Amino acid sequence: MPSEFGNKLRVSIFGQSHGEAIGCVVNGFPAGEEIDFDALDRFLGRRRGGKNAHSTARAEADKPEFLSGVMDGKTCAFPLCAIIKNADTRSKDYSALKHTPRPGHADLAAHFKWGDNADMRGGGHFSGRLTAPICIAGGIAKQILERKGVFVGAHVSEIAGIKDESFPVFPDKAMLDEIADKKIPVISDQAGEEMLKKIEEARKNLDSVGGIVECVITGLPEGLGDPMFDGVENRLAQAIFGIPAVKGVEFGAGFGAAKLFGSENNDQMYFDENGRILSKTNHAGGILGGITTGMPVTLRAAFKPTPSISKMQNTVNLETRENTQIEITGRHDPCVVIRAVPVVEAVCALVILDMLIS
Repeated sequence: MPSEFGNKLRVSIFGQSHGEAIGCVVNGFPAGEEIDFDALDRFLGRRRGGKNAHSTARAEADKPEFLSGVMDGKTCAFPLCAIIKNADTRSKDYSALKHTPRPGHADLAAHFKWGDNADMRGGGHFSGRLTAPICIAGGIAKQILERKGVFVGAHVSEIAGIKDESFPVFPDKAMLDEIADKKIPVISDQAGEEMLKKIEEARKNLDSVGGIVECVITGLPEGLGDPMFDGVENRLAQAIFGIPAVKGVEFGAGFGAAKLFGSENNDQMYFDENGRILSKTNHAGGILGGITTGMPVTLRAAFKPTPSISKMQNTVNLETRENTQIEITGRHDPCVVIRAVPVVEAVCALVILDMLIS
């Protein structure tokens, strides 16, 4: 079961939610790249749960241990392996789920593929817990990219129908840093407060909500990528769909382009004062024909509501072959979108770094 992606920069994710540890192996990081471990810890902290009522109560330190690939604080040319030990597990919360799959969760699909042989405690390898090692690798990739003048940032674009403002055509690093430092990473603080109210309302109703993360990548050179099946969109979308709960990805205007006339959707070009070819709109999302245009690359990832909810739901008993009902207990996010923002950044950073060093 290859949980990996990338070409020259190959990322592999391993472990289960309630196993001894989770981790990543990354082959291909450029040698001699310094790692700011304090910055990496802050980045991992943005994804960490257990901080408030709007996320899971599972409180893990998420302190990575580097087993290889790092020497004197720098990448050392060889495969980087990092683990995070699981500590705050409550496997008994999942004992009743062994034969009663959760509606909307991968429990049933795992049963069809592996029967009772898969470790599905806490969601097993399908759990959002596995995004922590993605953020280890992606956090390092972000640092390497920033030294190349490439910046990756994201915000919560929408939760439960409450929409944030969109990124401007040319967001700068200061804006991305400001958003990342917020309790809820949004452009409009008012929209963020409304989103939190919706999440709290869902939590009190034993329910959950989904939403959308918008990501932008600035500073990319023109001409990156290839047409057809190895374009920038293809590579990014494939990796983003590996993030648990993602059900849709769109670039630029995305599905909204289908509602526009060509005269509205086309990004009309001009030479700037430095002789670069730019456009005042970015409906293409910085990509045409799978190749970067020099405009910021913009994309959005849609996340479904957390399937583990405490409302009574209909399911089946795989052992007795009977219809039954399930009331899920345990610790689950009423909304994964806020914690997913750095995960989207991490995946995008890894894909782009891979393409730049290929």
